[in-house]
Amino acid sequence: MSTNKVYGDAPNELPLAELGTRWDYAREEDYEGIDESCRIDASMHSLFGVSKAAADLMVQEYGRYFGMHTVCFRGGCLTGPNHRGVELHGFLAYLIKCGREGLPYTIIGYKGKQVRDQIHSLDVCRAMEAFHGNPRCGAVYNLGGGRANSVSILEAITRVEEMVGTRMQTDYREQARLGDHICYITDLSKFRRDYPGWDISMSLDRIFENMLSPEPATVG
Repeated sequence: MSTNKVYGDAPNELPLAELGTRWDYAREEDYEGIDESCRIDASMHSLFGVSKAAADLMVQEYGRYFGMHTVCFRGGCLTGPNHRGVELHGFLAYLIKCGREGLPYTIIGYKGKQVRDQIHSLDVCRAMEAFHGNPRCGAVYNLGGGRANSVSILEAITRVEEMVGTRMQTDYREQARLGDHICYITDLSKFRRDYPGWDISMSLDRIFENMLSPEPATVG
């Protein structure tokens, strides 16, 4: 399991449009999001991102150099009811926890319009299973919820408020985190092409429902 943090802040170089509740890609050719051709160097990473990039390259090298069946899944926002989110990691799980328990939530930079796509842990496991059934050498795939499962912080707050029936306590910190993605939507085209039997089974609505009222997630 790699991460989209291997790209550093390179995704922020794409032209963006500020909409009412989110940032989005300004060009039609970027609509589906970030694909695997995005560079992983000459950008600002967190130390976490650097450590993941090093492991990512090593796994690729074993796959290509020795012909081993290896894969790097560059995960976006992986989540689910057992995700133990904290303030700076696992944004949706932490936000939902704050909304459910009446805790204050701090929005950090970008007017709260920064976007992430959410993929449920069930679909992550299904992707792993699909690769295991037909492995390749030195494979790299971006793995996230895609455009249909994208949500901004402001949009997520509104959803949680509607579902719990109360207003969330929020404050705003102007200074954004260094190297943070402004808009990150995963382009799933490559994995869908190589593994046509796989697709997202947990919609954004089902993810919110499952995390607010945890029940075993099933395909369908």
